[in-house]
Amino acid sequence: MSFLELATPREGIALVTLNRPERMNAMAFDVMIPFKEALERIHRDNDVRVVVVTGAGRGFCSGADLTDSGTIPHIDGLTVPTISMRAMELLDDVILTIRRLHQPVIGAINGAAIGGGFCLSLAFDIRVASDAAYFRAAGINNGLSSTELGLSYLLPRAIGSSRAFEIMLTGRDVDAEEAARIGLVSATVPGPQLLETCYDMAERIIGWSRTGVEIAKRVLWAGLDSSSLEAHIRHEGIAQLYVRNLTGNFEEMIRARREGRTPVYLDDVSQKAPPKH
Repeated sequence: MSFLELATPREGIALVTLNRPERMNAMAFDVMIPFKEALERIHRDNDVRVVVVTGAGRGFCSGADLTDSGTIPHIDGLTVPTISMRAMELLDDVILTIRRLHQPVIGAINGAAIGGGFCLSLAFDIRVASDAAYFRAAGINNGLSSTELGLSYLLPRAIGSSRAFEIMLTGRDVDAEEAARIGLVSATVPGPQLLETCYDMAERIIGWSRTGVEIAKRVLWAGLDSSSLEAHIRHEGIAQLYVRNLTGNFEEMIRARREGRTPVYLDDVSQKAPPKH
């Protein structure tokens, strides 16, 4: 049985499904390593414009598998401390790979996102939840800390520091309704509508310029990392000028509005209007 499923539900959309439903898609290395490899292939696939990630069964991802963590590669001769570091690096790389993807990633959170599963969901550019979804920073519940896989970095940036502190320190569940209210997800929909909602969102994104979308993703994440408005605003402006001056997208938009049609963005300077003589 494959622990990962790949599909193309609509043109330009890749659906990646964590497929270990009997363990609520826990983050065993036999799941996460193929997941990272699949994302790296998608990164290089120019036919894919948007990625949707979901879980099979009733859970999205229940975090670390406490029963069977799977096989960690390339650890012969290493001691437990070094094996532990290698293991954490493998999981960290999954989060960083999602962020580095050219394509926007929509998380279709179909059920429980617990511990590492909560962290994984926060790495997505957009999150949409089913009404059965809930989120839990489970490290604190397990006598540990909830600081793993970028959670303490990403959660305050998603919902604000006070809410993030409270959720991480109490270990309580955040249901789908609250998640939408506090901005943890962009929308909550009935479970049967979850994937179609994500596909519709993806198709809207695909309708825009590929270059524009990829730069927007990059600049949005850079803004979260930036130390100040002044440090970021120059970067943002250069990104805007890049698309404006090196493609004919703006001119195509003007023509399309004038002609009452949908613009077709080629991300190429050839679409600029010819100079007037």
